[in-house]
This record gives sequence, structure tokens and C-alpha cells, in this order.
Amino acid sequence: MLTGWRRYVLTGAPGAGKTTLVEALRRQGHVVVREAATDVIAARQAQGCAEPWREPEFVDAVARLQHRRRIAADARGVLQIHDRSPLCTLALACHLGREAGPDLSAELERITRQRIYQQVVFLIRPLGFVTRTAARQIGYAESLVFARVHERVYEAYGHRLIDVPAGPVDERIALIQKHLAP
Repeated sequence: MLTGWRRYVLTGAPGAGKTTLVEALRRQGHVVVREAATDVIAARQAQGCAEPWREPEFVDAVARLQHRRRIAADARGVLQIHDRSPLCTLALACHLGREAGPDLSAELERITRQRIYQQVVFLIRPLGFVTRTAARQIGYAESLVFARVHERVYEAYGHRLIDVPAGPVDERIALIQKHLAP
């Protein structure tokens, strides 16, 4: 479908610099959609749950927030940059050893049927380290394994991955800009 909308996704390993790139694109005037999982984690941790990713409802909560953010972004512009997508949430579910719940399954069906996101997806390569945070409790070696799960999920859904190697932010942004459809 993609009737007029151009929704591009940045995916890759935790700590690879996706959020930094999304923020740089926002400063250039692009409509950006923040990652949902980090905010779901922060909200649950504020409620006293130390490891919300262990809760059975976690993956569906991320999918619901992603859906709301995508809908809200549609009012702000037709060219959008998304810091992750429901396919990343599916990769997260796989990494956690979980099945997709009903909300994630519905969103996956919707984005596939309606072709919500561009075929081109930017695979942000790791920087060579991971900085742990309250929401990111993953080491570098595990982040590489997790990144490979993302690659396999996007490939299985027929997306073409554009490799964005580690490097200075301005070089990474230039590479992304080169692939954004006019």
C-alpha cells in the first residue's frame, strides 16, 4: 500500500547508535518516531518492576506503544524515520524465547498486509561496545547475537537491508539520506 507514506526503519544491535542517528535526523527536520521498548521499560521500572522484559505482557506492551506512535506520526509528515518497528519487537520476542502475543501478532499482520514500512531498512552496525543502562542490560557479545536475530527477521519478511557501518554520525547520516526517497 504505502499510499503516500514513506516510513523508514533503523534497526540493529542495542547500543549501535540508532537513537543518536534518529535525533540527528530530527534536527534536520525529519519526522522521527522514538523506540518504544525503552519507554515501556522505563515506565515499568518507575512502577517498581526491575526487569519488565521478563513480564509476559512486555512484548505486547511494546507493540501497542509502537502502533500508537506510528499513528501519531502520520499527522506530522509523510516521510518518517522509525527507531525500530514491530519486526524489531518480533526479534525481541524471539531473543527472549517467547511467542508473539496477540497485540504483536495483529500488528505484524497489519504492517505486512498494508505494507506500512518501506522495503529498505537501515541496519545500523555496532560501534564496538555497548553502554549498559537501566533499560539496556545486555553485553556486547549478546548484542551481536541479538542484531543477527533482527537481520533474519527483516530478511524473512522480505526487506532489503542497507548496511550502515560504524563511523562518524555525519557519515552515517549521509548514507541514510542518500537512500531516502524524494
